[in-house]
Amino acid sequence: MPADLRDEILVSASFRGNSAVITERRPPWREDFGPEWSSRRIAKLTVDPAVNTWILYATDRNDRLLNYSRDIGVGVSLVEILAELQTDPTAIFWG
Repeated sequence: MPADLRDEILVSASFRGNSAVITERRPPWREDFGPEWSSRRIAKLTVDPAVNTWILYATDRNDRLLNYSRDIGVGVSLVEILAELQTDPTAIFWG
């Protein structure tokens, strides 16, 4: 995250089993919404250790997971998955 945006956007990861969920958090933008930061799931990364394959999921507007790896044809290595997430050529992750 660029230094000038760190007080406006937080990106974090949580881990469970063979998966990691990438989440974006933003501060409240209207006082009447309260002091809580909003949170949005950006992506889910899952590994199948039996075949050492990574899968990248995007979320739709209803927070349902879409198999981005299958639909776009992204490679299965973690390096490729993270590069795809960072560059976001389809603007599905970061808008």
